[in-house]
Amino acid sequence: MVGLDAEGQESLPGFSLATESVYLIVGSEGKGLSRLVREKCDLILSIPMQSDVESLNASVATAIVMYWIAEKRAK
Repeated sequence: MVGLDAEGQESLPGFSLATESVYLIVGSEGKGLSRLVREKCDLILSIPMQSDVESLNASVATAIVMYWIAEKRAK
């Protein structure tokens, strides 16, 4: 299970599990992932952003990660 949260410990470009089966759990826009969900995840992933962008909409962040995974799997 991979969590998606602004405070993730691994950045999307370094995501090495992109070619394996992944359950993606997306944090809420306001609070991110709950403590319990974070504890259940094998990895917490974040999307690198420019310094003037604080966060992304949850659906936009999900789309970015899903597209990135699809691109990695297509290669």
